[in-house]
Order: sequence, then structure tokens, then C-alpha cells
Amino acid sequence: MTTMTTEATVPFEELLTRYEPALGLEVHVELNTATKMFCGCATGFGQEPNSQTCPICLGMPGALPVVNATAVESAIRIGLALNCSIAPWCRFARKNYFYPDMPKNFQTSQYDEPIAFDGWLDVEIPAEDGEGMATFRVQIERAHMEEDTGKSTHVGGATGRIQGADYSLVDYNRAGIPLIEIVTRPLTGAGARAPEVAKAYVSALRDLMRALDVSDVKMEQGSMRCDANVSLMPIGSTTLGTRTETKNVNSLRSVERAIRYEMSRHAAVLDGGGSILQETRHWHEDTGVTTSGRPKSDADDYRYFPEPDLVPVAASTELVERLRTTLPENPALRRKRLQEEWSFTDLEMRDVINAGAIELIEETVTAGATPAAARKWWTGDLARRANNDGLPVTDLGVTPAHIAELHQLIQAGRLNDSMARQVLEGVVSGEGTPTQVADARRLTLVQDDGALQAAVDAVIAANPDVVEKIQGGKVQAAGALIGAVMKAMRGQADAAKARELILETLGVEG
Repeated sequence: MTTMTTEATVPFEELLTRYEPALGLEVHVELNTATKMFCGCATGFGQEPNSQTCPICLGMPGALPVVNATAVESAIRIGLALNCSIAPWCRFARKNYFYPDMPKNFQTSQYDEPIAFDGWLDVEIPAEDGEGMATFRVQIERAHMEEDTGKSTHVGGATGRIQGADYSLVDYNRAGIPLIEIVTRPLTGAGARAPEVAKAYVSALRDLMRALDVSDVKMEQGSMRCDANVSLMPIGSTTLGTRTETKNVNSLRSVERAIRYEMSRHAAVLDGGGSILQETRHWHEDTGVTTSGRPKSDADDYRYFPEPDLVPVAASTELVERLRTTLPENPALRRKRLQEEWSFTDLEMRDVINAGAIELIEETVTAGATPAAARKWWTGDLARRANNDGLPVTDLGVTPAHIAELHQLIQAGRLNDSMARQVLEGVVSGEGTPTQVADARRLTLVQDDGALQAAVDAVIAANPDVVEKIQGGKVQAAGALIGAVMKAMRGQADAAKARELILETLGVEG
């Protein structure tokens, strides 16, 4: 049985008094093309192992690759969205290393001639004073094209890794799927907020890829993965320390946690007079630590050389400019525009973003609801229900049209909030549209003023002590009488109208 040794760490706040972090982030994005990078095999996720393979992606002798044109166009669009220069001429290279999930024993990638380079992406994090947001610019060194590897499953043992496993299985369905690797320049100057900036950067990249519609960016399925390089240098030094690379971190939360841990671990090694080994590390979500993988290779160790079986890629100026016209509005700028249009506070917009409800609210407003009403339902009842069920809010079976219709029923005076929640529960349960649910459950506000007045009179007569408080100037005490009226009418009264009648009957101004 493999055991995990706990390494020494230094408290995060303490290490910041002596060291400045430098980060380098390498994000791999699987493209959503119908076929693989160099062959015609399908790219569907979760299919039978090795059912989506052919002689090309299995690296059989004599099988020749052909570049996927759609993947090249997606790479150019990604480069443009990251404010990169697009190379007028670039080529593929062979990156040589042996690993069971690389059937050719080399990866077709790009080395010294990437398709996109010298870009940047602005990311936002909450300002240190808690007021508004602060912007941090992340410099992009390159975005290059390559192919994904297969997937190894190590059976037996305690860790799920090859050490201690009884045997390993390899699925080559993923081998050859188009990848774009986006590499930052060293990210310095963020200090204590470096892990937070890294998380915000990966989140911003995910939003951008989703807006470009080039990937489903499902980190839990591996279609977007982050390798986090971390090093420390003494405060005042300009020489970068030795880095470690934590591989395949697959959630935003883990990006921040893994970087914080590595910073603390590095500081303990350096404080003890040791030196950092340049290596890959594995992140363990359950324990919140990294463990050693293998010594990290430099470029020379991979013996890069130009891929002889593929011609260079030369994108014309006309193609690049045509693709530029297809770029969507930058997600961060779009959020600012919508926040202004909807008159949301920073806190309200943050709740919307955290709920993943921007598009839902936008569609709900288009369908006829007010922004405030759309936000209320999507970030309130529906977000809580989705969280409890462990589902995305989009999987509840409720559409923006449903919420707009529910809002209209409230505006028309047919439903109050309590009844609307019952209706929404029915929609989630699949009972139909809001109107159909309201009809089936016979939910409608009592419109008979006489019946409401009778209920008010009965409640006033039954609560002389509350009446005395109200008439004595404590108007807020009317809430107790309103609740009693609502109970008497089985929730089918208009609370605002009930309050108005109570005060009018008692001769009190509201």
C-alpha cells in the first residue's frame, strides 16, 4: 500500500514577509471539433474505450496525418481574443517522450513557431478595500496547437496512480483530440493575491472559451486543464526561483489551493536551507497537498524537431481578418455593460456570476421580466434548489420563458410571492407552464374586496392588544395582523392590499 508523506509547510501569511511568488500558468483547452486534430475519428466524450481510433491516431507505421482546418480556425480565434499576434507562417513539431498514453511515442505539437504569441488578458479580482474590483493584466507568451494524449487508468493500489497499481488500462479515444495550450509569461507582483489572480485568470479564460464556442470547457471532464508553475524568490530579488509544475488541476478552487500549498511548501524547503527540485507534482483534492511526480524536463530533453509529415500552416491576412469579425463581445466587458443596463450593485452582479445566471437573466429579461425579478428567481429559489440537488441551474427544467410568465402572473395580480413559489415548484416537478400549474392547483389571489374586508375585520376583533399598539404609533405591528389575514385566507390574499385595509380600518396612516 502506498503512503503519502506529509511535507513541511510555512504559514501563507508568514512566507509573504520573506518571499515573492512567481507563477506560470499553462492551460490546455480541448477544442469541440467533430473530428480529431489529424484524422477523421470522432471526439465524443464517454464512448466505449478505444472505439474512436484509427491507424493515424494510434500511430501505426505509414499512416499520415492531415491538419483539421476547423481546429486551426479555432486556434486563430482564440489567439485574437487573447490580443495575440497571429503568425503568418507556423509549423508543427514532434515532442518526443515515452509514456503509455502517447501511442506514437511523440506528441505532435508546436515548439518555436506557435500560431499565436505576445498577447494579454485582463482579469478582475475584488479590490483590497472591498469596494469594487481591481484589474490585473496577465501577459500571454503563446497559444499553440497540439493533440491530446490518451487516458491511463491504474487499477489497484491506494492512490489511483501507477505506483502500487496491479495493472494499467489505456483508452486512446482522447489521443489526437485538438488542444490549444495557452502559456503565460511569469506572473509577478501579485504577492499575497497571486493564488487568487491565478484562479480569476483561469475563470476568465473559461468564460472566454465558452463565449467563443470553441470548447465546452468542462474542467471536471478534462476538456480544460491547468498546469500551475510556482516559484519563490526572496523579496527584493529579480532572479526567478526554481519552479515546480502541478499538473492537470481540474477546478477553479483547486487552482488557488494548489498554488497556495506549493508556495507554503517551497518556503519551508528554502527556509531549511534546501533547494527546490524542478519537477512535476500531483494535486490531491481530498488532502489538499501535492506529491512528487517526476523530474521536470526542459525543452532540450524532448528533442523537438519539425514534423516532416505535415506542411506548415500559413493563415492569410484575409482569413485572420474574417475570423476577427466572428469574435464575441469580451465576457468581462459584457458583464459590465449588463450590470449597468440592469442597475445591479457589485454584490448583486457577483451573486449572478456565482450562480452562472447571466445568460438566463438576459434571456428572461428579453422574454418580458424585469431584471430585478429575473435576478430574484434565478439567484434565489432556483439557485438554492439546484445547489441542493447537485445540478446546474439549467438542468432544473425551468426556462427563461417560464420565469417571465411567472413574473407576469404576479404583475397581473393573480399570484403573490408565496403562491408563485408553489407554482415554481410545480414547474420544476414537470407539471407544466406557470399558468398551467396555477390553474391545476387553483392558485389565484382573492379578488373579492368584501371577503378580504371580512377577514380583516375578524382579525382586528381577535387581536385587541396588537390593535392598541398600532393605534399607539407602532405601525410595524401590523405585520402580525397581515400574517393572520393571510393564514385565514389560505395564502390567497394580496398582502399589500391587506395592510392597506387594516390601517384604513383602524384609521391609521401608513
